[in-house]
Amino acid sequence: MQRRSVRSVRVWLGLGLASLLAAVGPTSSAAEAAKETAPAKKTVALVIDYADGVEKHFRELPWKPGMTVLDVIQAAEQHPRGSKFVYRGTGETAFLTQIDNLKNEGSGRNWIFSINGELGKRSFAATEVHAADRVLWKFMQYK
Repeated sequence: MQRRSVRSVRVWLGLGLASLLAAVGPTSSAAEAAKETAPAKKTVALVIDYADGVEKHFRELPWKPGMTVLDVIQAAEQHPRGSKFVYRGTGETAFLTQIDNLKNEGSGRNWIFSINGELGKRSFAATEVHAADRVLWKFMQYK
């Protein structure tokens, strides 16, 4: 039987431990630090308020630079439990007429949007949203 010196056994054990640590991965503190430096996922939220006690929430729709409120509702339509949006026109002249089965009433209640609590001032197809914005479509009478 071959005898190994104490020094060679220590080197061999040290290499084995290094291999084991490499296979297991970074320590929890290293993993936590990597998580903190990873860029946050950029999303927007959409809430549809039907004004009858029912709301539909899309909490994390993917955001991209240049995204408009129209892009947000199109992303919501693609969701497995998405809503259907009907509108006419494009750009500055786009006008939303219906969400799911609830149509605008003309001189009564209509679909009106706000972003972070501020009422929209332009067409939804021309209004940009930023990461972390909250878009609300509410069926209400414009005051």
